Amino acid sequence: MFTGIVEELGEVTAVENLGDGSRFRLRGPVVTDGAKHGDSIAVNGVCLTVVEHEGDEFTADVMAETLNRSSLGALGVGSRVNLERPTAVGDRLGGHIVQGHVDGTGAVLERKPSENWEIVKVSLPADLARYVVEKGSITVDGISLTVVEAGPDFFTVSLIPTTLALTTLGLKQPGDPVNLEVDIVAKYVERLLATTRGAAQ
Repeated sequence: MFTGIVEELGEVTAVENLGDGSRFRLRGPVVTDGAKHGDSIAVNGVCLTVVEHEGDEFTADVMAETLNRSSLGALGVGSRVNLERPTAVGDRLGGHIVQGHVDGTGAVLERKPSENWEIVKVSLPADLARYVVEKGSITVDGISLTVVEAGPDFFTVSLIPTTLALTTLGLKQPGDPVNLEVDIVAKYVERLLATTRGAAQ
């Protein structure tokens, strides 16, 4: 379980093709501190398992399903990535409940800078639009953000200087893909309501 509060901006240092997947080596001094085999680390919002850990780098295997359903397949050596360790019991929940299970991908559509923040517009798959509401939470590349505007096939978020400086959203340009995870609460509510309606018929 994560909170969507990115701990550091890491870097892909190697990518090995495994045929039916890939093995990534990533650098992140903060998230590798105390890391061990089997630990979870979110990479651009995707929960991955540490295979090996040496110094300030770790490796993680990514199966074809994850590469196809997320933007991780577009990463190469030198790509910057958002990194976060799972939240510990008793820690503050600074963002919102994030599972690290990507629901789909969008793309940056446009950026509108202002003096103190920047509005970023992101495309939204049609099957996810019903889970996104104004002032609700959404995870973009592992970053917990508040929705400013929710459209039928897009949404906007307002980014403060800290987010721009310390995450990949400061680097993304129109056309770049991003991983999206909608609020898990919305999905559970939908399922519960559907079950209740079915039982009542």
